[in-house]
Amino acid sequence: MNTIGRYFRLTSFGESHGVAIGGVIDGCPAGLKLDLEQVQYELNRRRPGQSKLTTPRDEKDQIQIQSGIFEGETTGTPIGFAIYNKDQHSSDYGNLKGVFRPSHADYTYWNKYGTRDHRGGGRSSARETIARVAAGAVAKQLIATENIKVNAYVSQVGDVELKKSYSEVDLSLIDSNLVRCPDAATAELMEQKILDVAKEGDTIGGVITGVISGVPVGLGEPVFNKLHADLGFAMLGINAVKGFEYGSGFEGTSLRGSEHNDEFEKIDGEVITKTNHSGGIQGGISNGMDIYFKVAFKPIATIFKDQDTVDKSGEKAIVNPKGRHDACVLPRAVPIVEAMAALVMADHLLGHRLSKI
Repeated sequence: MNTIGRYFRLTSFGESHGVAIGGVIDGCPAGLKLDLEQVQYELNRRRPGQSKLTTPRDEKDQIQIQSGIFEGETTGTPIGFAIYNKDQHSSDYGNLKGVFRPSHADYTYWNKYGTRDHRGGGRSSARETIARVAAGAVAKQLIATENIKVNAYVSQVGDVELKKSYSEVDLSLIDSNLVRCPDAATAELMEQKILDVAKEGDTIGGVITGVISGVPVGLGEPVFNKLHADLGFAMLGINAVKGFEYGSGFEGTSLRGSEHNDEFEKIDGEVITKTNHSGGIQGGISNGMDIYFKVAFKPIATIFKDQDTVDKSGEKAIVNPKGRHDACVLPRAVPIVEAMAALVMADHLLGHRLSKI
C-alpha cells in the first residue's frame, strides 16, 4: 500500500533515482491558510547535504505544488505535489545490480516482485519519506488550528543517551545543533559519536523521542484504530525503525498497578491526571495529557566495509557499496517522525469531528 490515513490521506509515489518523489493529499478541509515556506522548511530539515553529519548528496528538495491550493488556501480538492530529484549518482550502484546488500530490502523485494531497482533501493529507499514530510507539514498546520503541536528530538545515539525526560528540556532548542538534541552537552557527545563511527566506515542507530501536546480528549477509537496503535503503525513504517513504545513503555512492566495507575484530579475546572504513565492515551483514546513516545532506529544497513552476501544465483559474493550515505539516520529522521505523528493526529482529528455530527 502507498496510502496512509482514512480521513486525511497521503498517497506517495516515486523512487530514489527516479524523476521525482511526490504525493497526493486527500481529505484536507477547504479554507486552511497554508504557509508553503513552512512546508519547505520541514523539507529542508530532512534534506541530504545539510551538515557534516549527513550524506553529501546535494538535493535542494524544492517542493512544487500541482493542485489543491488557491490564493494561499486549501480548496478541499486533492493537494498534489512533487519534489524533483536533481543529484542522482546512479552509476555508484552499478556493482549492486546482481547482489543483495545485507539487511536491506534487496532480497525480499526481488523475491516478492521478481525485479528491483538497485539504484539506491528504488521505492524502498528512505528518500520516499520526502513525501511524508511534505504531507506532514500540511498536517502540522491543520492540527495547529486546534492547538495541537508535535515535536521530536534525538534522545540517544548508540550508548550516548539523554537522561532527562521531555519535560526537563527546552524543546525550542531541538534545531539548535546538528544532532537535533535539545541538550547541548549531550548533543556534543552524540555528534562526536557519529563522526567517529563514520571515520570507521560504519553506522550507528539510536532513539528519537516524540511529544504531542495540546491534544483534546477523545481522539482515537476504542477497539481497532486505537490512537497509540495508529501511531505505532506510522512509526514502524519509517525506514530503519525497529521499535515503538509510548507512555511508560517497557519500563512500566516493572511497576505495580498501584504505582502505575494515573489518578485523576480536577484543577481550575479541568480534569487531569497526577501522573502520565499512560502517555496521554487510555483505552485507545486521548485523555488530554501529553502523548509521548520513543522510536528505535537500527544502524543504517549501508556500511563501507566488505560484507559476505550472495548474488541472484545464490553464489557467494562480497559487497562493499559505494555512493553517499549517512552514518546515522537520526538527525534527518526527526522531521520524519514529526510528520508521521502529525499525519496520524490530523486523521484522528478529522474523524473525531465527523463523530460529533
